[in-house]
Amino acid sequence: MDVTVPFAGNGQQLADSEFMFVTAVCSRLNIMPILVKYETVKGYWEHQRKPGVTGPVRPPFLVVHGNVMYDLYYQSNADTPYLQKESYQHTLTTVLTVKVKDQYPMHVAFTTRMGNSPLYRNLTDFNLQFTNRDFKDMLMQRAQGWDGLRLKQWKYLDSLKGVINAKEQEIGRLQHWDQDPSQLLKLIQIRERQLYGRLNDSIGRLKDSLAGRLHGPDSLRHDNGADSLMARYKAQYEENKQKLDSLQAALAKLQRLYDVKNRQFGGDKKQLLLGALNGRGSNKEMADKLENMNLPDSVLPKGYRQLLAVRSFGIGRTMVNYSELTAKNISVLGMQVEYNPSYYFAFATGVVDYRFRDFVSTQNRTHQYLNLIRIGTGNKDRNNIILTYYTGRKQLYNFNTTVTDSTPIAPQDYRIMGLSLEGHWALGKNTSITGELAKSSLPYYARAEHGESVMGSVLQLHDHTNEAYSIKAISLIPQTGTRINASYKMMGANFQSFSLYTTGSRQTAWNVRVDQPFFKQRLMLTGAIKKNEQVNVYQLLNYNSSTVFKSLQATLRMRKWPVLSVGYFPSEQITKLGDGRLAENQFYTLVGTASHFYKYHHIMMSTILSYTQFYNKQADTSFLYFNSKNILLNHTVFLDAFTINGSLTDAINTDYKLYGIDGSVQWKLRSWLTVGGGMKYNWQTTYNVAHIGYTGMCRVVIPKVGELALMADKGFVPGVNRQLVANNTGRLTYTKTF
Repeated sequence: MDVTVPFAGNGQQLADSEFMFVTAVCSRLNIMPILVKYETVKGYWEHQRKPGVTGPVRPPFLVVHGNVMYDLYYQSNADTPYLQKESYQHTLTTVLTVKVKDQYPMHVAFTTRMGNSPLYRNLTDFNLQFTNRDFKDMLMQRAQGWDGLRLKQWKYLDSLKGVINAKEQEIGRLQHWDQDPSQLLKLIQIRERQLYGRLNDSIGRLKDSLAGRLHGPDSLRHDNGADSLMARYKAQYEENKQKLDSLQAALAKLQRLYDVKNRQFGGDKKQLLLGALNGRGSNKEMADKLENMNLPDSVLPKGYRQLLAVRSFGIGRTMVNYSELTAKNISVLGMQVEYNPSYYFAFATGVVDYRFRDFVSTQNRTHQYLNLIRIGTGNKDRNNIILTYYTGRKQLYNFNTTVTDSTPIAPQDYRIMGLSLEGHWALGKNTSITGELAKSSLPYYARAEHGESVMGSVLQLHDHTNEAYSIKAISLIPQTGTRINASYKMMGANFQSFSLYTTGSRQTAWNVRVDQPFFKQRLMLTGAIKKNEQVNVYQLLNYNSSTVFKSLQATLRMRKWPVLSVGYFPSEQITKLGDGRLAENQFYTLVGTASHFYKYHHIMMSTILSYTQFYNKQADTSFLYFNSKNILLNHTVFLDAFTINGSLTDAINTDYKLYGIDGSVQWKLRSWLTVGGGMKYNWQTTYNVAHIGYTGMCRVVIPKVGELALMADKGFVPGVNRQLVANNTGRLTYTKTF
């Protein structure tokens, strides 16, 4: 009979990482070390040390991990179309991962920013976010630590497997005990002693017989102990045989136990867990599968059905990204929730910054807010039909908001309202289609002409100017690895939503993108064509433009070779006009890069070569280096305590060439101290102007306090007279991770 119990060694708790099992076999104690982390039985030891406690120690109510960062940034000259000098900005940010009762994970973020720049508002943001993806990840982590006996953690199987392996090793040793060279040598020696004793006995008997003194077969004169050694050898053999039989019976019993537990909560159920949590069914179907698996409370906490159905929940600064024709990528200061068991429900409300938080066009803003409700049926990621109602206030941007004499056409009532019906269909595993149709209220100037209310204009079925349609398709061809994304949308001249910035003209937009791999994913080609996808929210243009933008990108990745990438795609630049308006200019850019991370004589190195060319004219943009070519070569060497970096640059345009060279080095003096510095040289032809700059940094890690980093840089940016002007920047950063 075998008895296995935890044992810490000399009656003491092991301080490090493992404990032992003491196995009593046939009244003999065998101490077998099993490599199992002490945390596996931490609850057991807590239970033993605290009399009267019948369960493991309760987890703390809150467990918080994250980081805090303070950043002070200074810049003497801004390298943008907006001129500003001597600007600074303070930013305090913290991002926390919070787990309530070790069962309910969520994320908390806080940011506050202030400075003296007129281009950026001082702001304070807070966000609390919960997603079922984080909850599913936590369930998988708990399942990985699930024992099938008392602690309900997976490590029980590991410890049981360790006992089985130890017994298998003991059985193997006993099975080959009599074939061990030392045992064979001992047996040979015993046999030799037996033969030697018998030979002496035979000689003695012969002498006695010749002398007439033979008294019988038991008259032995030479007893050298060989027979007693052989008897003990046979006894040990029988004992080992009995022990072997006992160990084999115990091993069979343990193996059956392991197989039963493994089927019950081991590998099979683990695969079921993976399949359930990553399945394509609804969240209700997922919860039903988990319930039928009879999982312990340590894996499935209370309320898991509802939490699995919560796709997302956010308070504070959140992103609302629901559909193409209602609210897409909108930053809201408020609350949003998505709930999707077998049906679908979503709600969002809050103040809308509407992408103006960091732009100069925040002047004369109208207070904007969003209220939105979505109800439907089906799985949001699979087949579904969803009805959306949205309302709120949003400022308009078009010709029709004012007239030439600056007298408003009608009171500027920026309230909007609309309905949308969206459907998503998964056509097999590799293709899906999303279609949506929407109807909104008319803009205030159009409502004034017809005398309609906000809701009344939505219900005008004979008017199609406030309607919109959208269809998107995504497909993968497994045989060739081709990915296809296509979309088409049409928006009437009076259609309004929080996904559309402007009104006043009928808009049609479409795009097609194809990703095609070649040579076993080594070469990836991406091509795209689109029309009216770059909506201009500032410049008063004809929105039904016939311009079709094309882009093409190729990336080649081969082992032990540089990564090559070439792209040809549209670019844009926003420029503030003299009359207070903003203009958006569009042009094409050619970009090519080659990057390589490699070893040379056991030294790690990195090399990057980049080429950029703008295909535009001076009339197209206010960019100083119009139709320019830029070349960059950067090389970095990683030594034990040093990081050495150097680069060469060349900017070429129709007026002059700008050459630059710089080098820097970082030295890690201690594990807690890193310093660095460098020099840079710029030479501008035609003007024959040379500039020398510098850079410096220092990073200090203070135990239990955090990390302090200081950076200072003297560089040069383009000035209005096409000559370089000095630009000093500095940054102080404090970071604490806990």
